[in-house]
Amino acid sequence: MKVFLVEDNIVIQEQVRQTLEAVPGAQVVQVAASAQQAGDWLAAHPDDWDLALVDLFLAKGHGFEVLRHCRDRKPHQRAVVLSNYTRDPVRAHAAQAGADAVFDKTFDMEALVAYCQELSRDVATH
Repeated sequence: MKVFLVEDNIVIQEQVRQTLEAVPGAQVVQVAASAQQAGDWLAAHPDDWDLALVDLFLAKGHGFEVLRHCRDRKPHQRAVVLSNYTRDPVRAHAAQAGADAVFDKTFDMEALVAYCQELSRDVATH
């Protein structure tokens, strides 16, 4: 499973990489630190990702912009929010922008790993 990570905090980038290493078949193929970088990469690489893992609040731009770039995606591709800001109405806005799921960086890492494991199995069978 090819993961596109959108996160501006270098420490969090590394923590997420390490977390995803626990998922068989998962590999971070690209990291973007801004909404502009993410949009550019997604436009140039529409088939090179299975999971876009998107932080909402970036130093430049926000994850809602990135989610909108993910709207035209293949049926197997998923766009998921990983943020410290997950209360309503944020979850509702994320869903409207195209998020398939929302996970809290502090409380939902085990749930994220489980989600990624299932997605990785689905990707491997297609």
